[in-house]
Amino acid sequence: MQILVQRARIIALDEVEFYFDGTDMDSMEFCNPRIELEALHSILSLVDKILSTGNYTTMGPLRDLRDATVNMIQELGNMIGLETTVVTSYSCDKEGHLLEWGKNNGIQTKLAVAYVEGAGRGAIATEDLNVGDIALDIPISVIISEELVQESDMCPILEKVNGMSSETMLLLWSMRERHNRHSKFKLYFDSLPEVFNTGLSFGINAIMALDGTLLLEEIVQAKEHLRAQYDELFPALCLEHPHIFPADLYTWEQFLWACELWYSNSTKIMFADGKLCTCLVPVAGFLNHSLFPHIMHYGKVDAASNSLKFPLRRPCKAGEQCYLSYGKFSSSHLVTFYGFLPRGDNPYDIIPLDIDTPETGHCENGDPISDWSNHMVRGTWLSKNHGIFHYGLPTPLLDHFRRALCPTFQTNIHSQENLEIELQVLDDLHSTFENMLETFGETNMDESESWDMKLAMEFKALQRRIISSIVTSCNSGRKLVEQELGKWT
Repeated sequence: MQILVQRARIIALDEVEFYFDGTDMDSMEFCNPRIELEALHSILSLVDKILSTGNYTTMGPLRDLRDATVNMIQELGNMIGLETTVVTSYSCDKEGHLLEWGKNNGIQTKLAVAYVEGAGRGAIATEDLNVGDIALDIPISVIISEELVQESDMCPILEKVNGMSSETMLLLWSMRERHNRHSKFKLYFDSLPEVFNTGLSFGINAIMALDGTLLLEEIVQAKEHLRAQYDELFPALCLEHPHIFPADLYTWEQFLWACELWYSNSTKIMFADGKLCTCLVPVAGFLNHSLFPHIMHYGKVDAASNSLKFPLRRPCKAGEQCYLSYGKFSSSHLVTFYGFLPRGDNPYDIIPLDIDTPETGHCENGDPISDWSNHMVRGTWLSKNHGIFHYGLPTPLLDHFRRALCPTFQTNIHSQENLEIELQVLDDLHSTFENMLETFGETNMDESESWDMKLAMEFKALQRRIISSIVTSCNSGRKLVEQELGKWT
């Protein structure tokens, strides 16, 4: 079983995890909960597929393997589960009305809506849910998709606009539909917040507080892109078609609200005909993101029921908040487009490095110098190997610096020459990241700060923690190398 899980982990690795943890395939250990869950479910899916063939000669062992896999998933869920505290003083009446509307229109759910401490509104399991249970089943008739635009009076106009995408059409449609008192989706729009408080709504002070971080560049570029997009469309559409695009409904503020709605609440859905569309899914928006989600794969319409199903990948107890995954996103992306920092250690919180990388070559012994053209770092607390030649740092990055000093360098050979090179590598990395750390300054939190300043400072503190961990690892690594080097004197 252990060997099977190890192989499944390797298959489940994405590029980021492979960069940090994929160098030692023979001892592939637990990487992160998401990869572990993917690995276990790949085994479960394969076993279920074989069992469905009815090959009775292998039925017993396969069922034992299935039971063992489900038990591992349950143990993982117990290990990574987050405590749920419902705040009863907050009203969720609008959300409740939407949920009832959904049920009246064919939505089947084993979830309720509540205000959860630290998360805002969230979806709570109404009963114990097990692996494979469907927490939410939504018919396509209540999904907001591009068909609604095609049926509207604005479609003939927007189709003539050069470069107009279906996503932008939907966004413009939702700006007007939000104010339509007779809309089929009125209760959905009523349940949405007046402000989304994402990074796109950061004030100037919060943006300036991000100086030195990649988040500053991400937010500025995103807002510049959206402003340019808005200016291409308005006020021209309002002047040419005032009855279809009323000026008071198509202000910059309304446009930004709609952008935040679609960035933070939309999902890609594969319909039964194979068409992939960006849609809004009422009720599903109550499911919050987690690094340790219950629901991971939910974007394909079931052809038999013509509905979108949300199956559980790990158990969820009654009264527990049920999470899904928005995707493998960094905290900078989540702040910019969703307006929050996730709870827990995010393995996708990486800092890309601007390093000149030579073309892949070979050492004298024939081994490739490097297969990586891009390098990155993340918090070294995520690494399991802090021993000599590792230090919690990514092997491809260390090898790049080693081979820059000595093209024939061979890792794990404790020669005096190699150890001296190792010291130089650690010194170079220490100097680089210590200088980076100094540019951040101190991140003192003030409870009186506005929401955007608090979020900006929390993100900056996270970036400082990542860089500080690298500096600390370089210092610790230097001591390890010096101890080993002492054996040669």
